[in-house]
Amino acid sequence: MSNRRFFLKNSLAAAVVASISPVLSSFAEEHSAPARSGKAPKLRFAIASDGHYGQPGTEYKLHHENIVKWLNESHDKNPLNFVIINGDLVHDRPKLLSEVKKEYYDKLKVPFYAIPGNHDHADAKIWKSVFGYEDNFSFEKNGVGFVLANTSDTKGTYLCPNNDFLKQELDKFKNLKTVFVVLHIPPHFWVPESPFVDCPDTIKLLHGYANVKAVFHGHDHSLDAVFYTDKLPHFFDAHIGGNWGTAYKGYRIVEVDENDKIQTYQVNASQSPLLNETKF
Repeated sequence: MSNRRFFLKNSLAAAVVASISPVLSSFAEEHSAPARSGKAPKLRFAIASDGHYGQPGTEYKLHHENIVKWLNESHDKNPLNFVIINGDLVHDRPKLLSEVKKEYYDKLKVPFYAIPGNHDHADAKIWKSVFGYEDNFSFEKNGVGFVLANTSDTKGTYLCPNNDFLKQELDKFKNLKTVFVVLHIPPHFWVPESPFVDCPDTIKLLHGYANVKAVFHGHDHSLDAVFYTDKLPHFFDAHIGGNWGTAYKGYRIVEVDENDKIQTYQVNASQSPLLNETKF
C-alpha cells in the first residue's frame, strides 16, 4: 500500500480551465459553497468515492452514517440535484452492496448514482441486480450529460473502460454543451508507480470531444486535487472510508450555471484539516 500513498495531494483542489472557475477547497463548518454571485446553478451535484463498507479494522458503519448526514446537510443548505458514488462502495464483498445501498445511500434526500470500483468485484449482472442499471450507463440532467463506466471486474482487476461504450454514449451527447465522464480508476499515469492504468486510446477518445469538460476519479484516497491530460481536467475527491488516505473524509461539489460555466471544490466534511503529519 505504501507505493499508493505518494504525497501529491493538494487540498486547494481547483479547476483552472477555460470553462471552470478556480475555487479553493471548502473547510466551512456548515459545508456550504464559496460565495458566488448571480442565479442559482442549473445543476449542482456531489461526488464521493471509496467508502469501503465492510473493511475489517475500520469504522465503516460510522463513515457511512457520516457521509449520508453530511450530504443531506449540504442539500438542506444549498440544494443538490443528485449524488454520484464513484466506486469501492464495499470492500471485497459484493454481497454487501445491497446492504450499503439500503441502510445508507437510500437515506440520501436526493437521488444517487453509483459506479463500481475495483473492490466492488461487480459486473453488469451484479450491478443491475442491486441498483437497477448496469455497470456502464449514462444519463442526462438539466442539459448536462454524464457517462459512467466500469474500470474493473469481479476479480478486482484494474482495467481500461470500454471505449466502444464511451464512444457510443459520447456520440449520443454530442449536441450538449457539457458532458462529464466518471471513471473510478484513472486511465493515465501522472506519476511513477501510481495505482492507475495506462489507457492512451481512452485519453485520445476523451480529447476528441470538446464538450467533455471534466473526468472524475476515485481509487486513490490520498488525492483531492486536479490533474490534466492536455487541457482536460481529472478531479479526485479523497475518500469516504477505508484505512488510508487524506486525514479528512470528504466529497466534491460541482456546479454548472445557466451559461454552462463550471465551478468545483472539495469539501473537508469531517472538519479534520490535519496536514503533513509525521510520526517517528
